[in-house]
Amino acid sequence: MVLRNVIAGLVVAAASLATLGAASAFDESKYPPLKGQWVRGRVPGVTGQPGYDPTKRMGLAQQAPLKPEFQKVLEANLHEQAQGGQDGDPTYICISPGMPRVMNPYGPMEILITPDTIHILLEHIHDSRRIFTDGRGWPEDVEPMLQGYSIGTWSDTDGDGVYDTLDVETRNLRGPRAFDAAGIPFHPDNRTVVKEHIHWNKAEPNKLSDEITTIDDALTRPWTVTKTYLREKVERPEWEEDACTEGNGHVGIAGQNYFLSGDGKLMPAKRGQAAPDLRYFKSTEK
Repeated sequence: MVLRNVIAGLVVAAASLATLGAASAFDESKYPPLKGQWVRGRVPGVTGQPGYDPTKRMGLAQQAPLKPEFQKVLEANLHEQAQGGQDGDPTYICISPGMPRVMNPYGPMEILITPDTIHILLEHIHDSRRIFTDGRGWPEDVEPMLQGYSIGTWSDTDGDGVYDTLDVETRNLRGPRAFDAAGIPFHPDNRTVVKEHIHWNKAEPNKLSDEITTIDDALTRPWTVTKTYLREKVERPEWEEDACTEGNGHVGIAGQNYFLSGDGKLMPAKRGQAAPDLRYFKSTEK
C-alpha cells in the first residue's frame, strides 16, 4: 500500500511539473496584446450590408473578378433577391457564412492566443474558427468544413521581439458559401484557397488589418481586399447571445425560400411563388 501511494504521488508530481513546464514555455510578452472586443471597421460612405470588399457597396459595385458564367450567376441571384428571394446567400437558414466571409465580421470578435492555436470567437451564428500555429503540415485526410482548415505562422517584422504579423492559409473548404449576402459565388468544386496577412501595429494598438487574398476557380484572378478591425475602448465589453434560428422567419424547402408569418402560416417569399410539395399532408380545407 505504501509503495502504491508513493508511485501515485510521483505520478501527480510529474504531471504538475509537466503542466508548469508547458505554462512557462508560453511567453505571452512575445505576442501582440489583442485582448478585448473587436468590431468591423466601417468605411465612410459605404452603406448597407458589408460586401467582400469593404471599400465598395455590396452587389455589382464590388466589381468581383468573376468569369463570365459566374457573373451571370451573380446577376441572377441579385434579380431573385430583388423579387424577395434569397438566392445565392445560404446564411438565411442560419448556416455559417464560411471563409472568407466570416472575417467581415457580422458581430463582435474576440481573439484568444495560445501556444498552439489562435481562436477567433464570433457571436454571429457558428462563425468561430481555429488557426493552428504549432508548425503542423496539411493533414492528408480531413473533413471539409465551411470555415476550412487554417494554418498560421507568426513573424516579428520590426525586430522588437514581439510578433506583429500572422500569415494564414486556409484550405479544405466546402459549400454552400458566398462572398457576401449579394451572392457573389464560389466555384462548386470548393477548391478555394484563402491567404491572410494579419498585421498589428503597436503605434495603433486598437487597430488590426487583415489583407485577404481568395483564390477560386470562379475568379479570373486572385481577389485581394483589406479588412480593418477596431478594438472597443471599454474595460469590460458586453457579449450578447446571437441565436440566429430564434425568431428567424425564413424557411428553406427543396432549395426554395419561404417565409413564416406572425400567425405561424407558411407564406411565399416572392410574388407568384408556387407552394411547396405538400403530398405528405392531408388537406384541412372544408
